[in-house]
Amino acid sequence: MNTKLSFFAGLALLAASCSSDPEVLNPEVTAPAAETLVPVTVHVNDFSISMTENDAMAGQTRAAVLPENYSPVNAVMLAFYDAEGTEVYKTTQVKNDGTYTTFGQFTANLQVGTYTMVALGYAHFNGDQFTLTSPTQAGYSTERPRETFCLKQNVTVTAAAPLDLDVTLNRISAKLWIYSTDGRPAGATKIRTTFAKGGKTFNPSTGLSLTDAGFTQTNNPSTDVGATIGISCFPFLATDEETMNVTIEALDANLNVLFTKTIENVPFKRSYITTVSGPIFTANSSSVGMKLSTDWGEFDPITF
Repeated sequence: MNTKLSFFAGLALLAASCSSDPEVLNPEVTAPAAETLVPVTVHVNDFSISMTENDAMAGQTRAAVLPENYSPVNAVMLAFYDAEGTEVYKTTQVKNDGTYTTFGQFTANLQVGTYTMVALGYAHFNGDQFTLTSPTQAGYSTERPRETFCLKQNVTVTAAAPLDLDVTLNRISAKLWIYSTDGRPAGATKIRTTFAKGGKTFNPSTGLSLTDAGFTQTNNPSTDVGATIGISCFPFLATDEETMNVTIEALDANLNVLFTKTIENVPFKRSYITTVSGPIFTANSSSVGMKLSTDWGEFDPITF
């Protein structure tokens, strides 16, 4: 009998101990604030897609557009990094893949704290490999960089209320248009363009290229034999404005060089178009003209 009494007395003491433990009675009271998940909704509402500073349109910019209405960009990426630089959230939407409700709208559940947010909009084609590895490193590991928009922003999340953000991404790419004024011969099946500077990767915090060593890309003209060609390239620059040599080579199917044109001191600027036009498929010709298009921005025409 004494054994039974001792057993029940022990149960009574255990119950009294549990009933006086505030963590058991009110587990939410002592839960650390950092464990609270707060919904953070980000609307990529606009792409700022133009800067025009010629005399006729000084101070004006083209209206920003919704990402769903800007066809050259078909992928958007959002990432958050904590104070130590650790990635805590990253996701990508690809236009028309059916995995989202609104293209360019994201909701991330984040703990209370301060974060670095990186938002990217870019062109993505089959075979492209685009990566974001940190707030200071992103880009294409495949041959061609594409038109790219970027935003880096500090975000503070509190437990007071959900956070709703509207952000506008700015274009960080320069653009080169290459036009031939002569027709493409049957044997010229590829165009190789070599940039003496710039690169295919960039720092999302600055929008500037991570390298200034240059790169090469090869395009397959889609026009008929005998027709003129047009090719676009989107280099990332190491500074906001950069001048470099550009070499254009016409290749055959076996990558043998048929014709070569080198244009020296070609000026580039982020969010501006540089247009190079002239006879690409004509030997011993130095008549190559260059000007900047007004679609993105305009400089004084330069002729080589």
